[in-house]
Amino acid sequence: MRAIVTGQIGLDKKSYINAAAEFAGTQGESIQAFHVGDMMYAETRDVRPGKILDLPLSRLNSLRRAAFKDIIANSRDQKNVIANTHATFRWRHGLFAAFDFDQIAAFKPDLFVCLVDNIEVVHHRLHKEHDIDATLKDCMVWREEEILATELLSQAVPGSKFYILSRGRHIDTRQTLFRLICRPGMRKVYPSFPMSHVVDMPDVLKEIDDFRAELAKHFICFDPGDVDEKLLLERAIAAARDGKDYLDVSPHSFGGSKAAAAETIKVKVREVLDIAGDVDGQIYMRDFKLIDQSDMIVSLVPELPGRDGKDIPGLSSGVERELQHAWEHTKEVFVVWKPKKHPSPFITETATKVFKTVPEAMEYFEKKGYFGEKNLFGQ
Repeated sequence: MRAIVTGQIGLDKKSYINAAAEFAGTQGESIQAFHVGDMMYAETRDVRPGKILDLPLSRLNSLRRAAFKDIIANSRDQKNVIANTHATFRWRHGLFAAFDFDQIAAFKPDLFVCLVDNIEVVHHRLHKEHDIDATLKDCMVWREEEILATELLSQAVPGSKFYILSRGRHIDTRQTLFRLICRPGMRKVYPSFPMSHVVDMPDVLKEIDDFRAELAKHFICFDPGDVDEKLLLERAIAAARDGKDYLDVSPHSFGGSKAAAAETIKVKVREVLDIAGDVDGQIYMRDFKLIDQSDMIVSLVPELPGRDGKDIPGLSSGVERELQHAWEHTKEVFVVWKPKKHPSPFITETATKVFKTVPEAMEYFEKKGYFGEKNLFGQ
C-alpha cells in the first residue's frame, strides 16, 4: 500500500508516522516512511531549521521535486510506503501548492490521508517551531485548505482513496494509520455518541469512552471526538463572561513526547471567539465526511438523569443528524439504545439493528464476521 499523508504545519506528522511504522514492525509488517521536509533540508546545507519556507518559491519547488524524485526511485520495491508531505502551504508567499501532479502520478499512491488535530495544539506547535505570526483563524483556514486540496489530489489519481484522520486524543490513532495501510480490508466505523451536553457527567463519559475503546479494538474507527474544539469554544465563552483574557489548555495527544503531552499552553480567549463560526462549520463538514469514508455507523444512546428523577434518552440533535445522514448514504446503521424508554420510529425505521448493550452489539458483529483482524493489538 502506498500512502501520501498530508496536513498543515504544526501537526508533528514525522513522529506520528514514525510511531505508526514502528508499530507495524511489532505486527510483522514493514512501512517505509519518507519525510519530504527532511529530504529537502538534506539537499541544502545553508538553511537553518524552521526557515526553509522563507526561500524563494523557485528554489522551494526545485528542492521538493528533487526530494520526491528520490522517494519515487527508492520506494519502487517497498511493499508499504508513506510519503509525508503537505498539499498546500500558507506562508509569507501567500497560499501555494506543495506538490506536482506528474510526481504524484509517478508515485502511484493508493490512498491519501489528511491528518488533523485540535487547532489550539496545532497553533502552539507552529509558533514553537517557526518564527511566524499566525492566529487561530489562520490555522483553521489552512486546515480546511489542506483537507480540500488533499481530497482533490485523490480524485485526480484513479483508484485512490481519501481519508481524514485525527492524531487522536482519546484513542491512539497511530494504530489506525497502520490499519489503513496494512489492514485495508478491515471495516471502517464512525462511532456516534452525545458530546457537548454530557461533559459534566463523569459516569456517562466513562460509558462513552468504554464504548469508543471497544470499537477501536476491532475496527478502523474515525472518531469525531478526537477533535473537540467545541469544548474549547464553550470554555472561551465562559472565560469571556468572567473577564479572562487567556485559557489554560492541557493537550493530551498521542504520538509526541511525554513532556509535550503534559505541557500546558495559553490560548487567547479573543482568538477562540473569533473562530466560533469556523468551529461549528468545520465540525459539520468534517463529521459528515468521516461518516462518508466509513462502512457503518455505531451509535451509543445512553440514559441521562432528567428532571424530577426521570431518566431521559441521551439523544442529541447531532447524533440524530448523523444517523439520518448515514442512512441516506446507504451505510449500515447500528444503535445501542440504553434508555428504558423505547426508541422512536425515527430510530428503529432507519437502523439496520438496535441493541440493548455494547456487548450484545459486539457479539452480533463477531458472529457476522465483521472483525477483520481479531485481537490485532493483543487485547
